[in-house]
Amino acid sequence: MSAHARHLPRFPSPRLAPKEGLLARGGLLEPEWLLSAYRQGIFPWFNDDGGPILWWSPDPRAAVRPGAVRVTRSLAKRIRNHPFQVVMDRDFAATIRSCAQRSPREAGGTWITPEMQHAYCRLHALGYAHSVEVYRDDHLVGGLYGLSLGSLFFGESMFSLDTDASKVAFVALHIQLRRWNFTLLDCQLPNPHLTSLGVTTMRRTDFLDLLDAGQQLPDRLGTWRLDDNWRDDLPLLRMDTSA
Repeated sequence: MSAHARHLPRFPSPRLAPKEGLLARGGLLEPEWLLSAYRQGIFPWFNDDGGPILWWSPDPRAAVRPGAVRVTRSLAKRIRNHPFQVVMDRDFAATIRSCAQRSPREAGGTWITPEMQHAYCRLHALGYAHSVEVYRDDHLVGGLYGLSLGSLFFGESMFSLDTDASKVAFVALHIQLRRWNFTLLDCQLPNPHLTSLGVTTMRRTDFLDLLDAGQQLPDRLGTWRLDDNWRDDLPLLRMDTSA
């Protein structure tokens, strides 16, 4: 890809990518590039080592449908006891910074580079990127961020400084997305933390089909707000009574 094609980003078809998902190198972290990539099921992921931007579309893909999140008895009790204040889009910049400091995918350096943080903050200003923040005693102790297109939310990263804080953010997001009739929450790559929350994998072709269908609905742009009574929908999720 050429950096000169600033306003016309073009990616190879993700359906032709190898299973590990590396699709392209180079390009820009500009809003038009990022939005074009996500609309095709592609996301950037690279280390802060001075190398090129890497674009991925792995097979299989980690994802979960709103409402299918797994909630243990202990997590449900913690949510009902209201130890946290949970909000959306209050402080996107602080949330992505915190995710960068505690990135689960970091290996010798976070993939949420300052350049990436700036790029997603621009998407937030445009109404595409959103955050869920979890506060305890007015301190930000957990949260997540990602972006939304059509009826899909593309989760990027989460962090937790207090027990279950990131899980509470994840459950709150799921409940709100379910209320808004979203069809899928993309989690990109599986890990034990996401699996414990009910995230599974699907074939890339199935994910891309769901992506195409979900984009037939309008984008939900602007500042997001979490419903005050979101906890009321907790019984509607997949409860795990064994833990």
